[in-house]
Amino acid sequence: MAGQAIAQEKLKIGLVLTLSGPAAVLGQQARDGFNLAVKDLGGKMGGRDVEVVIADDELKPDVAVTKVKGLLERDKVDFVVGPIFSNILIAIQKPVVEAKTFLISPNSGPSSLAGKACSSYMYVTSYQNDQVHQVLGKVAQDRGYKRVYLLVPNYQAGKDAVAGFKIDYKGEVIEESYVPLNTLDFQAELSKIASLNPDAIFTFMPGGMGVNLVKQYKQAGLSDRIPFLSAFTVDESTLPAQQDAAVGMFGGANWAPNFDLPQSKKFVAAYEAAYNNVPGTYAFQAYDAALLIDSALKATKGDVSNKDAIKAALKKADFTSLRGGFKFNSNGYPIQDFYLVKAAKRPDGKFQTEVVQKVYSNFGDQFAKDCPAGN
Repeated sequence: MAGQAIAQEKLKIGLVLTLSGPAAVLGQQARDGFNLAVKDLGGKMGGRDVEVVIADDELKPDVAVTKVKGLLERDKVDFVVGPIFSNILIAIQKPVVEAKTFLISPNSGPSSLAGKACSSYMYVTSYQNDQVHQVLGKVAQDRGYKRVYLLVPNYQAGKDAVAGFKIDYKGEVIEESYVPLNTLDFQAELSKIASLNPDAIFTFMPGGMGVNLVKQYKQAGLSDRIPFLSAFTVDESTLPAQQDAAVGMFGGANWAPNFDLPQSKKFVAAYEAAYNNVPGTYAFQAYDAALLIDSALKATKGDVSNKDAIKAALKKADFTSLRGGFKFNSNGYPIQDFYLVKAAKRPDGKFQTEVVQKVYSNFGDQFAKDCPAGN
């Protein structure tokens, strides 16, 4: 009887994503990827009907906290999925985990929550932020770039980007430029880059910032002269707006739409058919987040009341990730492969990133060792 009661009660999942402003496309990809997974699962997780409640955090930490409290107290969600940006995750993590509710991040993975402040109520289906940037630092080092210019937004993920890049890069960083979040005019920085003439630039500019930077970089005649290495700047969320200006520019990623895996091909085809655009990492990681929740609920027969059983099932990550190999580290962040990708134009005229080379295999982040067991 108890099992029947559980099955009849809807599972509630709160999505907290940036769905307005210049970075809205990132949240839209995550929302669409998650919803596609729910649809592919027949609208059920662990045998229970799923209700998804969506909240726009507006890229404002205080707004996000208010919306999350509403999801927890009014909507009584069983899981919170989100957000996109690290400053939002840092703001909402405490209220969610203190409510003993599971938080699944499909994108942001700040260093500050990967070590001593880790929580067994938080799981990340993307990466630890530094890792993707570390890919570009290793590539810059391996390609012999002696002088590199760094350009990032002035917030936690921007600082993580610089730290990640420097882990394997041993050359000279000739400039570190920190610009306000949501900067859209880069003329001053581009003039400086032109005069300093580095061997390469490394940048992290998500959403609308990346669209403008890439276009202005191309217009300034720099893309033919100075290699453009980036993370979350040239990807499927920005390419529809950047188009030809971005072709040939490099990024770091844990997946690309041209992955030669059956589950990945099926996902890309279904996503493009449903939403008429190419899915990026935001979409696939949110799809995986839904598969992760489903795998945990299958293990507990839909029961969310036994928190320890849910934790054990989430830690197992018993699902087929779109990226192939995936398992959780001791801190709830993934161990996975990372790649250098390049923006390309497909024969059908759409743009996507494509794998150039694998840079790291089974790569776990450096902070997991500081995560207390069972925290």
